[in-house]
Amino acid sequence: MTHLDPSPMQDQQAIHSTVPPEDAESVRHRLNAALSRQKEAFNLYGQESYEQRKQHLLQLKTLLLENREAIINAISQDYGHRSRHETLFAEMITVVDDISSTIKHLKGWMKVQKRHVDHLVYFGAKNRVIPQAIGVIGFIIPWNFPINLSFAGLSAAFAAGNRAMVKMSENSRHLTQLLQQITPAYFHEDKLQFFMETGEVGIEFSKLPFDHLMFTGSGETGRKVMAACAENLTPVTLELGGKSPAVIDPHYPLAKAVERIMFVKQFNAGQICTNVDYVFVHQSQREAFITEVKQWTAKHCPDIHSQDYTSIIDDKAFQRLLDTLTEAKEKGATVIPLQEQEADATTRKLPLTLVLDTTPEMVLEQRETFGPILMVKEYQSEQQVIDFILSHDRPLAFYPFSHDKALVERYIQSVLSGGVCVNDALFHVAQHDLPFGGIGGSGMGHYHGYEGFLTFSKLRPVFYQANFSSIKLMAPPYGKFATKLMNWMLKIKA
Repeated sequence: MTHLDPSPMQDQQAIHSTVPPEDAESVRHRLNAALSRQKEAFNLYGQESYEQRKQHLLQLKTLLLENREAIINAISQDYGHRSRHETLFAEMITVVDDISSTIKHLKGWMKVQKRHVDHLVYFGAKNRVIPQAIGVIGFIIPWNFPINLSFAGLSAAFAAGNRAMVKMSENSRHLTQLLQQITPAYFHEDKLQFFMETGEVGIEFSKLPFDHLMFTGSGETGRKVMAACAENLTPVTLELGGKSPAVIDPHYPLAKAVERIMFVKQFNAGQICTNVDYVFVHQSQREAFITEVKQWTAKHCPDIHSQDYTSIIDDKAFQRLLDTLTEAKEKGATVIPLQEQEADATTRKLPLTLVLDTTPEMVLEQRETFGPILMVKEYQSEQQVIDFILSHDRPLAFYPFSHDKALVERYIQSVLSGGVCVNDALFHVAQHDLPFGGIGGSGMGHYHGYEGFLTFSKLRPVFYQANFSSIKLMAPPYGKFATKLMNWMLKIKA
């Protein structure tokens, strides 16, 4: 490259410096104006028809497909380097499939539901439940899968007939600028608008009186977002991540378990909220597990400088991971780098690393890793695994590897997590007919598929009274007839 052609790292630094900071008052005014436009449009145009919703979903898909290369490049610029194939698989293909699945099922989801009328006193009346849009949905999106996490949410929100405002991460500046440029060609701003983080946007965004707000990020920030939403009684969906464990049954093929766990661990350099944070390996298989992991890594990703291996998102995250490894080693952990190259601060690429012999006082055991570091815990009994997981926050995902159906069922019944993937990891998230969401420390609420449609809908109960109502027979002044009627309703003999 010549000096006139900046590297992705230089370009990323440049764009961070060109985004002007805003004061809180101007941000507040801009965001409130945008919300007012969308709420006014919702009130003016009312509930959308099936055809309108379908068209908006098709437009979401068209936006992604027509701008595929630009989106892939923008995300890679934001990362410093992001594997093209990872973006294609996790962002583009998964989301396009989600939108297509939503369109396929939308008409059925929108149907008015018949409900029973339970008592003869209401004879002739009808009960119905009508799924209706609730208004304007706010989304606060992290940087790790910015298209997946924003457009999967938008798919559900648009299926339900809503409008949306999306606040992107400060680490997604190239992508946000692109989305701000191209979105007006597909949607009016009173239907969909993207916002860049300029220093005050996230704080003010969470204070807006949305009809629902969905946040994906850390538990610490999630608590602040929920507190801000409480001021407006804004309902929230929180996806908070956490330390998701895997456990390998010693009778399960070890090479297969390693193959599936390590594919997920190297994907996006481990920067996935549902990644395998730590794995329980039976104490009899410790050395065999290390050997299998080394062999897999040598075959599939031996070089951290490969175009297939993704960078850590920014300097702060890179240094945090280095500090985590240093602290663990200093406190007695066994640290095993799996690739020959050392961590590269210029490209922010960090080798896949195993860490064994950890203790509770280490940072690695206390917080979500969010990087290409896999903590290995040895165990002797299934109950030991269960007790350890239950002594911590409920994880976003749980990954048991076993062909023993009774053992898998025991794990599923004993350990409560946001979701479960049996004999693999991560891919339950890609199933469009499964709800996705956390519990406790890993979040609340669901989206994806029908549950996403429900999250952003009001299931509105409607009672249709018959032409003749026996209720009038119970009007005051109350006499013997009213008493007999009520006793009959209670099935009490006078």
